[in-house]
Amino acid sequence: MTRPITAGVDGTQESLAALDWAAREAVRRGLPLRVVHAWRYAEALATADRDTQRGWVSEGVTAAVRTVSERHPGLTVTTDVVEGAAAHALADAAAGAEMMVLGSRGHGPVVGFLLGSVGQQVIAEATRPVVLVRAGDQPAAEVAGRDVVVGQHGGPEDSAAALRFAFETAAARGAAVRAVRAWTLPPVFAYSPGSLKLLDDAGGLEPYEKQALADALGPWRERFPEVPVAEHVEMGSAGQVLLSMTGRAQLMVVGRRARRTAVGARIGSVAHGVLHHAECPVAVVPHE
Repeated sequence: MTRPITAGVDGTQESLAALDWAAREAVRRGLPLRVVHAWRYAEALATADRDTQRGWVSEGVTAAVRTVSERHPGLTVTTDVVEGAAAHALADAAAGAEMMVLGSRGHGPVVGFLLGSVGQQVIAEATRPVVLVRAGDQPAAEVAGRDVVVGQHGGPEDSAAALRFAFETAAARGAAVRAVRAWTLPPVFAYSPGSLKLLDDAGGLEPYEKQALADALGPWRERFPEVPVAEHVEMGSAGQVLLSMTGRAQLMVVGRRARRTAVGARIGSVAHGVLHHAECPVAVVPHE
């Protein structure tokens, strides 16, 4: 089954930037584009009944899609105007998509939930990759030697989904992958005879981390031999190390463990920090 690239639109500049990004990515990958808009009937508008309000919404979506279709005449585009809560409708749409693309309100010097509650809920619930695009995103940022930056952690299986997404995206764009692995000194009580032997065999902590990154990248280098790869291993928190790479990134890819807790689904601290402060589009890829 061919999955479309799906964009959620609501008429804001952020969502229109996301729609443009999604259209370009669909063209690169040879996939159809699906445009989804969720709306709710506003009873306060007493002079406009449900059908009239739906017509207004449809006109706005049609205008946005017309612009995209004119820019990409060979692109297959479908639209869905869904009545209901935006987060629920977009999460449902994401389930059948190659990726869901949403707009983000941007970033600033004050830490806060700048992503918006709808975007956060969709990311937390989605079983497919979700890409966040900021208003003002330009196609030129996808070239000029910038990399697809991806965070890697744990063993090869822990970041396989994020690495796959990064390599597929880089291959479609003719870009390089920059794989980033951050590490910190473990507490003394975390050491065991087995772990100490592994570190001794690797020659120390940093060589061990470099080898772990190389091992995780091995299968993807073989599968995508045409994609240049740069490896970056640095001591520090994963979020801070990844954010230090945004100036050279055309896309930042981070993983998110797809599991629910007693308080519901969560984005994860690393993805949360990158989403709020990265200067480039961010893809959040769920994994088990």
